Amino acid sequence: MLKLSGLSRSTFYYRQRMSQLADRHAALKDRIKAIFEAHKGCYGYRRVTAAIRQLGQTVNHKTVQRLMVEMGLKSLVRPKKYRSYKGDVGRTAPDLVKRQFTAQAANQKWVTDVTEFKVAGEKLYLSPVMDLYNGEIIAYETTTRPVFKLVESMLNKALSRLGSNDKPILHSDQGWHYQMPAYQRQLQKCGIAQSMSRKGNCLDNAAMESFFATLKSELFHPNRFVSIKSLKDGIDDYIHYYNHQRIKLKLKGLSPVQYRTQPLNLTSL
Repeated sequence: MLKLSGLSRSTFYYRQRMSQLADRHAALKDRIKAIFEAHKGCYGYRRVTAAIRQLGQTVNHKTVQRLMVEMGLKSLVRPKKYRSYKGDVGRTAPDLVKRQFTAQAANQKWVTDVTEFKVAGEKLYLSPVMDLYNGEIIAYETTTRPVFKLVESMLNKALSRLGSNDKPILHSDQGWHYQMPAYQRQLQKCGIAQSMSRKGNCLDNAAMESFFATLKSELFHPNRFVSIKSLKDGIDDYIHYYNHQRIKLKLKGLSPVQYRTQPLNLTSL
């Protein structure tokens, strides 16, 4: 047959080995595709690898990356953010976090910011608070205008989750909401230290910036929202998914809530 086809012996066996390799990865490809589609294209090869390992299958991340490229599975791109800085309209605070976006326990360091969405000629503003211990969004509020009530309501929701001994640092940029006397009085009343990024330095609040980028690339840009209400419902669903299901590699492949609620003796593993 080789003589008739004019095919060399080495080429024949090379093609045979390649076809066997393709068959060997068929089940893995199906699993990769299922995980990628279950998370609506939000997972890159690192998170897909972690999800496969959680299912008990040992797999190399480079293999997953190569197979995803072959299948044309690419995670979504991240966008830019809304900025609320309007100059000095009140008192600013020193940067107490200093880009140390980690915490040893819940309710030690919080970060917050405001971002903007545009849908059908209208705008929606989101104001969340993230706990740097596990990246969990512990409270958030949405409004159609970037008024002070947006941040005030968010703050009240976050404070309601604190125990009597919890006194976190609350870090933000120098947005006008956070310079308001009413906002600062509420923090002082609860014994919470206020921290602010340096002016025009977005990296000083990189943890919150990263969440907004993820939210927009995984929810807002891939989907078509016909109204502000449909977007608000989508944000509600996404934040629940982000907290309870979306794994973080730095949390040992657990979601924020899974990490917070795991037995204490596992956190040091």
